[in-house]
Amino acid sequence: MTTVLGSSSAGTAGSAASGDLLRRRALTLGTHSPLFYDSPLAVRSASGVWLTSMDGVTYLDGYNNVPHVGHCHPYVVEAVHQQAKELNIHTRYLNDRVLDYAEQLLATFDQPLARLFLTNSGSEANELALRIARQHTGSTGVLVTDFSYHGNTTSLAELTTALPVREPLGAHVRALTVPDLDHENDAEEAVLARSLAQVDAAIASLQEEGHGLSALLFDPLFSTEGLPRLPRGYVTAVVERVRAAGGLVVADEVQSGFGRVGTCMWGHQIFEMVPDFVTLGKPMGNGHPMGGVITTAELLDEFGSNNLYFNTFAGNPVSAAAGLAVLKVMKAEQLADNAQSTGQLLRDNLAELADRHDFLGAAKGAGLFTGLEFVDAATGAPAPALAKQVVEAMLGRQVLISRIGRSDNMLKIRPPLPFTGKHVDILTDRLADCLAQL
Repeated sequence: MTTVLGSSSAGTAGSAASGDLLRRRALTLGTHSPLFYDSPLAVRSASGVWLTSMDGVTYLDGYNNVPHVGHCHPYVVEAVHQQAKELNIHTRYLNDRVLDYAEQLLATFDQPLARLFLTNSGSEANELALRIARQHTGSTGVLVTDFSYHGNTTSLAELTTALPVREPLGAHVRALTVPDLDHENDAEEAVLARSLAQVDAAIASLQEEGHGLSALLFDPLFSTEGLPRLPRGYVTAVVERVRAAGGLVVADEVQSGFGRVGTCMWGHQIFEMVPDFVTLGKPMGNGHPMGGVITTAELLDEFGSNNLYFNTFAGNPVSAAAGLAVLKVMKAEQLADNAQSTGQLLRDNLAELADRHDFLGAAKGAGLFTGLEFVDAATGAPAPALAKQVVEAMLGRQVLISRIGRSDNMLKIRPPLPFTGKHVDILTDRLADCLAQL
């Protein structure tokens, strides 16, 4: 199937403005920085869950998690504006704004997670967490999953398994295959046993080769991996094995944190376990660049007493004002509760669509992070071309979504948290129209 599904007659990326931006981009940023869609979308403004293109066309945002409480939320914008007018300095001077933020952020975590390192990005946060883990354990070995992404520093590139990188997988890295019950024929108990045996073998391999185990780094939703439906007890059993081997646990909450899963504030809380580190990024400042590492007093004090760690921009009052505003908006607008109810409605609607079409697999995810698989109707094999066709067709219907998964065959629907039932209706109605044409 090669025909792109019907697109809107309204100008999107084929405009002269888009073409000019592409030419200028190539001459400044180069041609290798990725863009969405066959014809990239040029955007001019945004508000709430809507974006407006340079052609004046409005799009429903079903994808972007960076504007966590909504694009250009007026309360966040005003908080940043007022603080920028008053003071912006680094943390070598005392200021109450960053402390207000740290106190309120830490209050959302379970003990003993009680300390905060501030950074500027999720990559920086994961890099710092791994550095602390290596120093604490005296080991270098790292466990990740075999289709994951955690950042773009050199050490993170050496453990990247889901994106093209020139760096080979580090000799100190072992990659685990995360089980997905939606793609298993064996009983759940057998799948769990087989998966944990792989974990045991990976840890033993690291120990035999002299690396030991410093850390497990994972996304609690396993989002890049395709939102797998895990066997019960899988994550807690992996964590137990990591700690028994002397390693620490890093939960990368750049995608799963800040209430996105709906039932709790942080993705790792789904599993009723407390990691040694929680790393934060994208949604932290609603578009203002922020990152952080949440850890224990013991680990912070041990690292701080041996390293003069300082970050010029992390923790500045303007960033802190943005982060504080995000927390206040989340509470005032009950956005975690909304993620749960709206996310369930979305998955129910997607499941209904899946029942109608034999080229659709499971509707997956938690809270407002949802996926829908595309498969070959005859063989059940992944159908990434079909998923891509639908993503492009939804752009033509003024709805933004994307794709994820090992085979890139799953729709990725991860909107700002103010997404409501009426937005779900728009998205699923237009998706139903796309699917009916396949």
